[in-house]
Parts: sequence; structure tokens; C-alpha cells
Amino acid sequence: MALDIFIPYWGHPGYMKETVRSVLEQDSGDWLLTVVDDAYPNDEIQQFMAAIEDPRVKYIRKDQNAGITENYKTCVSLATEEVMVILGCDDILLPNYVRVVTQSHERFPEAAIIQPGVQIIDGGGALVRTLVDSTKQYIVRPRTQGPRLLSGEHLATNLMHGDWLYWPSLAFRTDKIRAVEFRSGFPIIQDLALVMDMVYRGGQLLLEPTVCFSYRRHSESASSTKLVDGSRFAGEREYFAMSADQAKLNGWTRASRAANLRLTSRAHALSLLPKALASRNFPAAKVLLGHTFGN
Repeated sequence: MALDIFIPYWGHPGYMKETVRSVLEQDSGDWLLTVVDDAYPNDEIQQFMAAIEDPRVKYIRKDQNAGITENYKTCVSLATEEVMVILGCDDILLPNYVRVVTQSHERFPEAAIIQPGVQIIDGGGALVRTLVDSTKQYIVRPRTQGPRLLSGEHLATNLMHGDWLYWPSLAFRTDKIRAVEFRSGFPIIQDLALVMDMVYRGGQLLLEPTVCFSYRRHSESASSTKLVDGSRFAGEREYFAMSADQAKLNGWTRASRAANLRLTSRAHALSLLPKALASRNFPAAKVLLGHTFGN
């Protein structure tokens, strides 16, 4: 089985080249790579990809920029293998990533989603430990010494308390991700929304703690930019209310309550309030206060 790796490209060419090289340097050759260029306004990556002589590598460039959600949809539609990954164009696969994911799928074929172990790097590629990631990995994420299948209300409740997943590191069973749609109107939180739709439909998630992925956290990301002005949290609040209703329809009262409480999301907003006030960004402060203390 080959792992279908897709990179929806729009961003820093230097990071993108590192990402592609990390695929080429896998210690397992069981992969296919497709880059879907969302009409980025220069041809540096197009030329870089053209120089790669490997039949497993494909490059597609869109005529017009369609946006990240549409590019995700394109990637899903192009998948031909049992398992696929939508890799961020600034993240890094460690050499064992393909091997860890393919072996996990072979051992747990029922898993709709695989979350492998992740380490955090900064813009320069150095290992870092942030408060956000420490909270994700040591407080919110379920504890396990080895592979662990999660599903149902327990998983939904856990993710509504705090999203500990790393979207670009996730591997999906292709048939399961095709059974749901990327939701419009949630450009920042659409990754969690898609995973939760899969969970509400009965999808199982495999937590495989073996570290094989470097997630880049830096201030240039779309989600980081939205944090500064508080606009991210308006979308989060709307999504959590919708998720609470989904949980109710499933009869999952604990998950519905967790979605309404959105504890870590509130705490995250509150932690940003001093920065907004210090910069005299009062509109952002108002949004952050509303998200922290609102219903």
C-alpha cells in the first residue's frame, strides 16, 4: 500500500522545498506525492518540482487561486490510495513518517484517522515547547504508552474540551474522509469541524505516540494572524454551538456540555487579552472578552 501525500501549496517557497524534501527522504518508499499549487504568484516551486525526476511525484497548478478549503477538496478528490495525508506546506515529515502511518493502518484498518506523534519546531526549524502545545500534549490529549483507538462520545467530549490534534500530520482513510464535506464559513477551525463530523458518524481515531512529524509553529500562519485581532474566536464560538447541537442529536450529553463550555478555547482567548489591551486594540479586546465570558 502506498500512502497518498498531498500538499495544497500556497506560501513560503523555502519552507515548501523543505517539506517536499522531507517526503523524498522517507525511509519507506511506499508513498505518492501530489502538489496542488493554488496559483501562487511566482513560479519558483513550479521550477523546483519540474527538476524532481521521480515517477511518484506529481505537480498540478491551478489557473486561479481557489482558497484553502477548495484546495483541500481538490486533494481529497485526487486520492487513489486507501490512506491519504493533506500535508502543510511548511511542516516536515521525519524519515519514519510513512512507515509509522502505513504500519498503523495495516494493524488498525478500522481507524478512520491516524494521529501520529508530533514534535514542534519554530520558523527556523529548531525544536520548541510552547504553552499551547504543552497543554495539548500533556493535559488535554489522552494518555497512552502505545497505539490506542478512540471513538464515540468519549473522543467527542475530549476534543470539545480541547483540540489536541495536529491537522497536517493526520492520515485519513480515503473512503472515510470522502464521506464528509469541508464546512464552509470556518476557514480557521475547518480541520476540527471535519474531524468532528467523522467522529459523530462513528469514525475511530488511532492515537499512535511514535514521533514522526515536525509541526511548524510561527507567527506567519493564518491562525496566528487571526489570533491578534480576535476574529478567529468569532468563528470558534459559532462552530462550538453547532457542534453542541450535533452532539445532542447523537444523544451525547457530555459532549454537548463540553462544546458549550469550550474551556480551553475560552482560556486561550483570555490569555491573549493582556496583549490586546497593551496594544490598545480595544475591538480585539472586546471580541476576546465576549468569547471568554459569553454564553
